[in-house]
Amino acid sequence: PEEGGIHPREAADHHCENAPHLLSKVINSEMFINNTIEAVAFSQGPGLGPCLRVGASIARALSKSWDVPLIGVNHCIAHIEIGRNQTGCVDPVLLYVSGGNTQVIAKSRNKYRVMGETLDIGIGNMLDKFGRAHGMPFPGGPKIEKLSFKHTKVPNYQDQLCDLPYGVQGMDMGFSGMLTAAQRRVEYGDSLESVCWSLQEHAFASCIEVAERAMAHTGKFELLLGGGV
Repeated sequence: PEEGGIHPREAADHHCENAPHLLSKVINSEMFINNTIEAVAFSQGPGLGPCLRVGASIARALSKSWDVPLIGVNHCIAHIEIGRNQTGCVDPVLLYVSGGNTQVIAKSRNKYRVMGETLDIGIGNMLDKFGRAHGMPFPGGPKIEKLSFKHTKVPNYQDQLCDLPYGVQGMDMGFSGMLTAAQRRVEYGDSLESVCWSLQEHAFASCIEVAERAMAHTGKFELLLGGGV
């Protein structure tokens, strides 16, 4: 929509329109071998209901067409398993950052466990809200990054770090207070570029700190980045 953000129904319509082309491209690729399909998996949640239903319907049709089991999986675990498949990593800690989710996940005793997560809003949601308040179109993250890069061209830019709350609370994170403080810094007269840089540095550093702690705690040596942010 013109005002920014994702409209669930419009996003689902987009999925419906593009799914046939995507499936055709995959099925006609050299890597696709029809008789090797053992199951069809689909993300059953959490997420936007209309979009999830489109995926479930397509997966159900493929499952029946190929006569293989249909397996619903958790959205977050889907990110991990697809990431493992595409990158070749074996036993990673996942730093999962998307619009609605910010979590650090790792497998322990044969189960995926949340080591830390946001206590309020996801990092993507926070960046989008800040961007929208300052006239940036959705998604806000890339626009904030561009403004942050402009700030790094200013002499002694590191001395101009805005005083924002740090988001780490034990093994969890919080972004709503950081968002409010960043809004106030702009209102108090700090340049938008410097606030964008400070907001980005504070938010990303908090995610990395918790991810590093999780790696140290579990003894793992691989970090997988997943999600839209």
